[in-house]
Amino acid sequence: MAVVTAVAAGALAAGALAPSAAFASGKPDTVQQSLNALVKDDGLPAALASVKGRDGRTRTYTAGTGNLATGAKPPVDGQIRAGSNTKTFTAVVVLQLVAEGKIGLDEPVETYLPGLLRGDGIDGHTITVRQLLQHTSGLPEYMAAPALADFIPIQFRYFEPRELLDGALAQKAHFAPGTSFEYNNTNYLVAGLLVQKVTGRPVGEEITKRVIDRIGLRHTYFPTPGDTTVHEAHPHGYLSLPDAPPVDYTDMDTSMAWAAGAVVSTNTDLNTFFTALLGGRLLPPAQLAQMRTTVPADPLGPGVRYGLGLQSRPLSCGGLAWGHGGTIVGYRSRGAVTDDGRAANITVTTVPSDDAAHHMSTALDTALCH
Repeated sequence: MAVVTAVAAGALAAGALAPSAAFASGKPDTVQQSLNALVKDDGLPAALASVKGRDGRTRTYTAGTGNLATGAKPPVDGQIRAGSNTKTFTAVVVLQLVAEGKIGLDEPVETYLPGLLRGDGIDGHTITVRQLLQHTSGLPEYMAAPALADFIPIQFRYFEPRELLDGALAQKAHFAPGTSFEYNNTNYLVAGLLVQKVTGRPVGEEITKRVIDRIGLRHTYFPTPGDTTVHEAHPHGYLSLPDAPPVDYTDMDTSMAWAAGAVVSTNTDLNTFFTALLGGRLLPPAQLAQMRTTVPADPLGPGVRYGLGLQSRPLSCGGLAWGHGGTIVGYRSRGAVTDDGRAANITVTTVPSDDAAHHMSTALDTALCH
């Protein structure tokens, strides 16, 4: 998810840095050095990465401490909460339904969810499905609602999607639909409700059937209601608080994130997902072309553009990388793939400071360019 109010703590006990998994020869590895710096210099508990290079080989990396209570190292390619990478999964399902003729991209939300979107400056007649997926709807952010202001008391609280939506609709629209871009979780909350209305099935089931099982993501799942654990070996995720020890937030009820951010995955599975998506294995050419049609998204970074649940960003070595990234309490991921088959995903185990977040973006560029 994009909106998390926690700030990164000062230097956490990081533990020993894991040796590079990439080169047995001992040659210095820029990705490993980047992860080491995220732990040592930025004070993040752990950093993990999976990188598929031009040679087609996948290399995995870890740095830091996977469990601050025990001092255990992070598991190689451990499961992580993938946050807003979920938006791309949700967008794929919506676009598959478009390809099947069950949803029109430029139809108003009102066509499918009559009466749902109503509020101050908010009207489902004027917001299209495309604008939801593109973050150009003007809907306000449900994560800004008072019920979500403090993460400590809601770690294991279950939220119905409609309850979350009500928190957004109590606010005023941010702009007229189609007139601006604002990254916003509410758009994908509504997209999840749209999937459920059109298919008659839970959005998690549709994501599982149409995406996860279809391309064999063996370490990826959409948590079912009440499932608060991470199923396989994983680094712990931490809520960083000012002037207080970090809070272990690994186990949580992800209903607060739902279709905008609930998926659990691994760095390698995320690389596989985005590679399959860009390679045409999940969408017909027409819908993939729509997904890759972008608008400026400068708030997400220099040169970043946003399509339909998909971001592009320029690389220092030339060309574009396509992916998404995700933030949820305890984890942040940054990842992308290139049209020539390179792929990288990096995850850290607390929401980083702005400086550390910039270092993550630089590390991703390094992983894809070197």
